[in-house]
Amino acid sequence: MLIETMKAIRFHAFGGPEVLVYEDAPKPALKPGEVLVRVHAVGINPPDWYLRDGYKMLPPAWQPQVSFPAIPGTDISGVVAAIAEDVETFAVGDEVYAMVRFPGGLAGGSKAYADYVSVPVSDLARKPTGIDHRHAAAAPMSLLTAWQFMIALGHDEPNPLQPNAHEPVPLEGKTVLVNGAAGGVGHFAVQIAKLKGAHVIAVASGKNEQLLRELGADAFIDYTTTAPEDVAHDVDLVIDAVGGPTTDSFLRTLKRGGALFPIFPLGFSAAEDAEKRGIIVSATQVRSNGAQLTDLGRLLDDGTIRVVVDSTYPLADARKAHERAAQGHIQGKIVLDVA
Repeated sequence: MLIETMKAIRFHAFGGPEVLVYEDAPKPALKPGEVLVRVHAVGINPPDWYLRDGYKMLPPAWQPQVSFPAIPGTDISGVVAAIAEDVETFAVGDEVYAMVRFPGGLAGGSKAYADYVSVPVSDLARKPTGIDHRHAAAAPMSLLTAWQFMIALGHDEPNPLQPNAHEPVPLEGKTVLVNGAAGGVGHFAVQIAKLKGAHVIAVASGKNEQLLRELGADAFIDYTTTAPEDVAHDVDLVIDAVGGPTTDSFLRTLKRGGALFPIFPLGFSAAEDAEKRGIIVSATQVRSNGAQLTDLGRLLDDGTIRVVVDSTYPLADARKAHERAAQGHIQGKIVLDVA
């Protein structure tokens, strides 16, 4: 039996960007409830390089078992090429976008860095017509992360990061500080907070001030010259899109009864201090959700929410894209052009 092939980025061992290889790979076979998408663009996200690196940042017990060769990536925009027999909500030729099988695909099961990807219908939404494939591909994981942290979880799965469910807090009339405001999740968090009626303080390097004010920030702190905790006080909610050990310092910016939402909660070590200050610290795991992407697509379509693209690379140059990501200071998202 002849196996159809496609071009994809794969890696055969863990390592740095140099392990990413552009090569032939089997074209996905459709299962019931799936759609085959001809990929036009791929948005890259931190889990892509976590996977490539073997999830060294996770405790050993949390590290997923990866089978080689693996194809990284979750976020795609493209055109429906085929549908399973039981699919009725999409048709060949539809323009679509998705975050594919996440977090179920943590071990490489999402397979987005490729000419074709099979996508469960529940993960899929029609691409907003007001933006191109590059901008659509840049949105799913980062936008869903901001939305699920700040507005609505969209699921009732157990929280792997804490014993209780994550609960968003009201934003209207509140003061919201966004750290890492120019990055993927951060630039969406700024816009969502403003959309919901908050006073928004953006924290980023000085070169990003103009962009963040255009996106709705009411105040700006250049962290390279000023420690946010020295000047921001009585904040209701901190969205820390950087996360890690530095999250602890933001407790000083919050009022009693406020909330701290670290997007990357590993490394936070000030739980006792937070409890003494009466501050809620909470996180969640973003999950694929086609219905939410459908709703968010309307906001992308009419320009209510903007997608900022830092840079683009051909799929074959995924290694260079990962090298760019490793340099940090990304404004918005990095995208791979596929078709």
